[in-house]
Formats: sequence, structure tokens, C-alpha cells
Amino acid sequence: MKLEDFDFDLPEKLIAQEPIKDRSKSRLLVLNKTTGEIEHKIFEDVVNYFEQGDCLVLNNTKVIPARLIGYRKKTNGKIEVVLLKSIGSDIWEVLVKPGHKARIGDEVIFGDGRLIAKIIDDTDFGGRIVKFLYSDSFEEILNELGQMPTPPYIKKKLQDKNRYQTVYAQVPGSAAAPTAGLHFTEELLKKIKEKGISIAFITLHVGLGTFRPVKVENIEEHKMHAEYYEISKKTAEVINSTRQAGRKVFAVGTTSTRTLETVADVNGQIKPGSGWSDIFIYPGYNFKAIDGLITNFHLPKSTLIMLVSAFAGREKILNAYKEAVSERYKFFSFGDAMLIM
Repeated sequence: MKLEDFDFDLPEKLIAQEPIKDRSKSRLLVLNKTTGEIEHKIFEDVVNYFEQGDCLVLNNTKVIPARLIGYRKKTNGKIEVVLLKSIGSDIWEVLVKPGHKARIGDEVIFGDGRLIAKIIDDTDFGGRIVKFLYSDSFEEILNELGQMPTPPYIKKKLQDKNRYQTVYAQVPGSAAAPTAGLHFTEELLKKIKEKGISIAFITLHVGLGTFRPVKVENIEEHKMHAEYYEISKKTAEVINSTRQAGRKVFAVGTTSTRTLETVADVNGQIKPGSGWSDIFIYPGYNFKAIDGLITNFHLPKSTLIMLVSAFAGREKILNAYKEAVSERYKFFSFGDAMLIM
């Protein structure tokens, strides 16, 4: 398939610049993936589409303040570093801007020298491998010096860091939020549980694989960047028992979807464990693990719109996006949501 097959027109003013006051009051477009029928609701109405015995799968990753602003030791030139994933022993894959000024052997200084990043290698995606040097707690220094790595299309400064976290975020490690989950409140989750819906948590640390742009014309040539996941034995048992009972599994977000599809066998059974997922889902993919998907509206030509097109059909998705634009839905990270089922 061609990259242009996943393009659509989006007025810039529909890109949400900040979260709304009440998370659960976002708008919700409900798409029937069989008929193409569309309904317009409020996000808190999502509970009405679940039935007793269904399962909701949430990604409990927590965004770390992964954006660091420092200066190059040799020249004092400004350098921005965004942490993508830990390789271990204080070594990280990162994005560096401007990249052409960050060479192997260079050191980037943060916070008057409390934190130093030594560039030790290049990556195959244009990033760098760095080793961090510090004397205190890395987590404490990062919380003090780092900023939330909100996407470049969000121009407005985020006033409350917690609004770029889900209310159930627990496991630090993401370079970006699993944004479909930003719409849930504690109150809404309580209503869902009271209706008899199981809630299961997986972890996938969002990194470059989620938001790396597709640059090849033939999308099948695109390579996903691996992201770390964990699925507990308890979560696997909850999901598998849901499926065995003939009930539905709803994934919240493309990150939850890719994690489940990574570990599911041909019968949709989930295996507990941890590892790295580089699964690329695009039309033609046969879903094994999910029956429904809650997701935000995604960028044109992105791997995310390709995933939802695989789940609901490209024409139905593009038609739903066209209607969302016509109805002035808000798009991307702080935007409105879709329920596809």
C-alpha cells in the first residue's frame, strides 16, 4: 500500500493545544466497523458500549520528564536531548537537536553539571546513544531538570504536568503519553468496574516506534522501532478468561493494541512476559486479541492511522475522519476520541 492512501486534510485549528478541564467530557465518535455507522457522543458515554463480563485493557506506563535542555561542553551551543529508551547501565537511546552538532565523544551539560550526557554512538534512525554521568539520583535529577516531551504540534506550554499523564499511570519509562487513556477519570473507571467490566493493565513504554514518521512510499518497507512491554500473569488470566467466556476485549490505545497483538497466539490467547515489540500493523493484518479499540484521532500518514485502518477498514476510517473534521472534533494528543467496535 502507498503512503498517500493514508493522507487526509486537517485544518490546523483542529489540532488541540491543551487538554479540556474535565477529561471525561471530551467528544467521542463511535464507529461501527462492520456497517460504517457513526454516532456522536461524549467520552463518559463509553461505559454504555460495554457489557458485563467485558474487559478493558489499559497501558499503565508513566511519562518521564524526558526532554532535557543543555549545552555542548566544547562550544556552549544549546542542545536538546529527548530520552527514548534505557539500554541499561545509565545508557540511553535519545533524539538530539540539532543532531549535526552532536558527535561521538561530545559531552552535553545539564543543570550546571549535575547531569552530563556523553555521546558514545549513533543509531540507525538518526538518534544517538548516550551515557549519563551524575552523582545523585538520576530519577530525582530528571524530575528537577527535565520537561514533559509534548509533541511538536502542541505549541502551548503545558501548565500542569499531570495532564500529560493518565490517572492510572504507574510504571515510569515513556517518552510520550498513551493519549487514548487521557480521557479516563477515576470516577469513570469506577462506573466501568461497577458495571461488571474487568480492567486489566499492561505496560508498553512509548518511544520512537509510536511516533516515528513513515518516510517510504511503500508502507510495507517501513520498520518499527522496538518498544519495551510487560504483561503480568494476572492480566493474561483476566483477558483469557474474558475471551473464553465469549465476552469482548477492548484495548485503550494503539499501544495496548500492539502489545496484545505482539503476545497473542493464533487463538488470541495472551502469554504473560516481557520483551520488545516492533510489530507494524497495517491493512491486511488479522487481529487476534481485541474486539474493540478506544483511540484518539491520529496524524495523516502515520503508523497509528494505518493501525486503525487495519482494524476498521481504510475507507471507513477516512470517512469517519472526514466527518470528524466536518463536525469540528479536536485532533491528536489532547484531542477527542474514537470508539471502534
